[in-house]
Amino acid sequence: MEEKKQQGQKKMSLISETGEAVPAVVEDLIGRTGKFGEITQVKARILQGRDRGKVMRRNVKGPIRLKDILMLRETQIEARRLKPKIGRGGGI
Repeated sequence: MEEKKQQGQKKMSLISETGEAVPAVVEDLIGRTGKFGEITQVKARILQGRDRGKVMRRNVKGPIRLKDILMLRETQIEARRLKPKIGRGGGI
């Protein structure tokens, strides 16, 4: 029982110190991911908080454009890089 409480506390530590969402502006659209291409990977610059100025890679579901503002609940976890699709199509 106590182990579950400790795990919950670890997860809470990933959320910003104040417990509020932190704004980030979309600077670059990297590509599509997900089983059906429904997720867009973007680079976003954090605008406020402890990590202000940090550029990080995030996955976003739904419509997104350059210069959109994302409200991030945590700024510690970064999305994995997309792997290039090599060997598909048999082209040169």
